[in-house]
Amino acid sequence: MIILAIPAGGVPVAVEISKNLKVQLDFAVTRKLHIPWNREAGFGAVSWDKTVILNRSLVDSLGLSNGDIRYCVREEKKLIYSRLQKFRENVPFPDLEGKTVIVVDDGLASGFSMLVTVKTLRKKARFVVLAVPTAPVSAINLLKPYVNQIVCLNIRSGSYFAVAQAYKEWYDLNDEEVIHLIKNFKD
Repeated sequence: MIILAIPAGGVPVAVEISKNLKVQLDFAVTRKLHIPWNREAGFGAVSWDKTVILNRSLVDSLGLSNGDIRYCVREEKKLIYSRLQKFRENVPFPDLEGKTVIVVDDGLASGFSMLVTVKTLRKKARFVVLAVPTAPVSAINLLKPYVNQIVCLNIRSGSYFAVAQAYKEWYDLNDEEVIHLIKNFKD
């Protein structure tokens, strides 16, 4: 068994799960494809192995061109590569063949970042568990067909959902904070 955190927000949650279960912790670096004029919202996602999933209906409604999409994918791949270098420090990605993988984030919004993650993990992992503190019903329903189990303590309904809404205190962790968490966990 292995726990894979999605940086940045998934790292503090995954550290606690890993400590309690006494299971190896590693990282699945995935990036949301940001809408060019709204960095908070995404129209799809890309994973560390370059798998891309688009929210086609959103892409169409936004009128994004193929050029817009290629540009966003290229920019997020650069950030993935940078984060892999920072967080993995040239350690090879773990072999997931036949393993149970618990993939962790701080929550789901649309679910597309997690969707690309679990589809990438499904290429090798035997059993995939999705563990998040909070998510909307729509994201849970999107992911159900692709995972063996979902653990989510706070499932919300409604037309709009942001992960930050479920927390008393919430902010975006920067890469240095993630590195600090990782080093403290390993010590």
